[in-house]
Amino acid sequence: MKKTLLLAISTSISTLIFAQNKSTLKPADFLKVRALSDAQVSPDDKWVAYCLSEVDTARDKRISNLWMQSLNGPESIQLTHGPEPASTPRWSPDGKYLSFLSSRESKNTSQVWLLDRRGGEAKKLTDIKGDMDFYAWSPDSKKLLLLIQDPENNGKEEPKTPSPILIDQYHFKQDIEGYLLHLHKHLYLFDVETKKLDTLTKGKTDESAAEWSPDGKKIVFVSNHTADPDRDDDYNIYTIDAKAGGTVNQLTTWKGHDVSPKWSPDGKFIAYLRSTSDVEYTMYDQDILCIMDADGSNSKILTQQLDRPVASPTWSKDSKSISFIVSDDRKGYLAKYDVGSKKISTVNTGDYAFLSVRSFGPDNWVTELSTPYLPTELFAIEHGKIRRLTYHQDWLNDVKLAHVEGFQSKSKDGTLVSGLVYTPDSIKGKKMPFILFIHGGPVDQDDYTFDETRQVLASAGFAVAAVNYRGSYGRGLDYCKAISADWGNKEVVDLLGAVDELVKEGIADPDHLGIGGWSYGGILTDYTIASDTRFKAASSGAGSALQTSMYGVDQYVLQYDNEIGPPWKSQDKWISLSYPFFHADKIKTPVMFMSGLKDFNVPTAGSEQMYEALRSLNIPTQLILYPGQYHGITTPSYQVDRLKRYIDWYSKYLK
Repeated sequence: MKKTLLLAISTSISTLIFAQNKSTLKPADFLKVRALSDAQVSPDDKWVAYCLSEVDTARDKRISNLWMQSLNGPESIQLTHGPEPASTPRWSPDGKYLSFLSSRESKNTSQVWLLDRRGGEAKKLTDIKGDMDFYAWSPDSKKLLLLIQDPENNGKEEPKTPSPILIDQYHFKQDIEGYLLHLHKHLYLFDVETKKLDTLTKGKTDESAAEWSPDGKKIVFVSNHTADPDRDDDYNIYTIDAKAGGTVNQLTTWKGHDVSPKWSPDGKFIAYLRSTSDVEYTMYDQDILCIMDADGSNSKILTQQLDRPVASPTWSKDSKSISFIVSDDRKGYLAKYDVGSKKISTVNTGDYAFLSVRSFGPDNWVTELSTPYLPTELFAIEHGKIRRLTYHQDWLNDVKLAHVEGFQSKSKDGTLVSGLVYTPDSIKGKKMPFILFIHGGPVDQDDYTFDETRQVLASAGFAVAAVNYRGSYGRGLDYCKAISADWGNKEVVDLLGAVDELVKEGIADPDHLGIGGWSYGGILTDYTIASDTRFKAASSGAGSALQTSMYGVDQYVLQYDNEIGPPWKSQDKWISLSYPFFHADKIKTPVMFMSGLKDFNVPTAGSEQMYEALRSLNIPTQLILYPGQYHGITTPSYQVDRLKRYIDWYSKYLK
C-alpha cells in the first residue's frame, strides 16, 4: 500500500516537473504547424490519402505533399517529395492508381499525375493549357472530368510588355485573382488511354462542384445562368450527359443558391445545400441540407428546423443516410439524416470541431478534426466513437499551451453572447493584461479549434478573448442577420459586454485592456475604439473605416448595392457606417495598422486612411505593410513577423 502511494506521488511530481519544463508557444513555432487537408478514402476502405503542407524555411513558403495513412493500423507513408507541391489526391475507382495535381515539369499550370499502386515513379498524364483546379475519375476509371479555366492570352506566350487590361464587368476584381479578365471555368472529358479531350460546357458562365453519376452516364454541376451572374447569387444545379454535345438539364430553381450536389451511391437521389433566403444576394445566410430525386423532382428541405448552417454533405455507401457538419455555438459537430426514418441524429459532438467528413464502411467516417489544443489531424469515427489516425502535430507534446474555456456574457440590451477565453494557465482570480481579438467575416464563428494567434498571445502573458458577436453564425439566422446594414452597432455592444464580463470575473485587468483583429475584426477594432476609450492598445489588420471609399475599390459591390444601396442613393447611411473615420478625433488608443499590399478584399487604402487620420491627430500609430501579400498573409516569415509585432505592441502599452 505504502509502495503504491509513493509510486503515485513520484509519478505526480514527475508529471509536474515535466509540465514546468515545457516551453511556451512562441511566434516562430507557427512554422511547425502542419496543415492537413483533402482526405480521400481508398476504394477498398483500407487507406486514406491526404495533403500535408509544411513550411520550407529556405524558400519561405509552404510545400504540400501527399501522404497515405492506414485505416486499420499505424502505417503512414509519404508518397511525394521535393519542392514542387502536390495536391488534390484522388483514387481511381478500380484501385489501380492514386492521382494528384502538380505543376512539376509544367509552366505555372497544374497537371494530373498518376502513381501506380503496384510501384514506380509518378507519371504525368495530362498536358492541358489553362488552370486546372479540379478533376474526378469516371466510375469505370477510363475517363477524367476536368474543370479548366480559359487560358490567358488564348494560350499564347505572355508578351514582353503586358497588354492593357480591359474592364467592362460589374464585378471586376477579386482578391488573389486580381482584375477579372473574362476567363471562365468549363467542364471537359479526358480519355485516360487516348488522351483525347472533349468539351462539355462553354460560353460566358462558370461551372463548379461537378460530380459523376454512379453509372457514369451523367454529370451534375453548379452554375449561374442568369443574364448577369455578377449581380446575384442565383447558382443552380444542372446535369449534363457525359459526352460531347450532351444535353443540359436544370434541376433547381431557387432564387438564392443551390450548391454542393452529392449523388447517392445507388443513383436515386442528389443531396445538396440550399441558401435559407430566396433573395438575389445576402451576406447573412446559412446553408440547409436538401434532397431531391436524381431528375430534380421531389425536392425536400431536411435541416431547416436546426436553424444552424450545415456543410460537407456525405452519403453513406449504402445510400441509407447523409452525414453533415453542423456549426453550433463554438462547436462543429457531426450529424446524419436517415433517409428511411427521415430523422436527424447527432453522431459525435464535443468541445472540438469537425472540418470535413468522408464515409467508409458501414456507419464509419474519416474526418479532419481540431481542438483548442490540437491543430488539424485525421480521425476515424466508428459507430460514433473517435479514433486518432495521424500524429503530425506531436511536436506540441513539448509545448505548454494556454488554457482555453468557454464563457458567456450578456450585452446591455440583454443579448446572450458566447465566447472563448485563453489564459496562460487555468488558475482564476488573477487579473491580467487583456486582449480582445476579434474574428473576421463577419459571418463566421470562433470555435473550439486550435488558434495559433490567440495561443501565442496568451503564452506571452495576456488573457485573450474570442467573442461571437451578433453577425456571427452558429446561433441561428436571426442572430446572424441582426447587423445587416447596421455595422459597428450591435457588434460593439456585444464586444464591450464580453469585456465587462471578463473584468467582472477577475480575468481582464480593466486598466490594461487591448483590442485587435483582422479583416472584419480590424473593421470592428476601428468601430470599438471610436466608441470607447478604455482600450490602451489596438491592432487593426486589413480593415477599413471610411466605408464610402471602398465602393468600387474592393470586391464587395454586390453586397453594398443589396445591403446598403449605392452611395448616391444612401449617402447618410454610408456616412453613418464610416463613423470611425469621421470621428477619429474621439480615438485615444494607440493603434498599429497592418495590410497586405496586394489585398483586393479589403485594400490597403482602408488602413492608410485611418493611419493618416491618427497620425494627423498625434495619436501613437504605426502602419505595417507586407509586400506581395493578399488579404491573408501567407508568407511564413511574415506570419511570424506579425505575431512578434502583436506581442511587442501590446507589451509596450499593456504591461
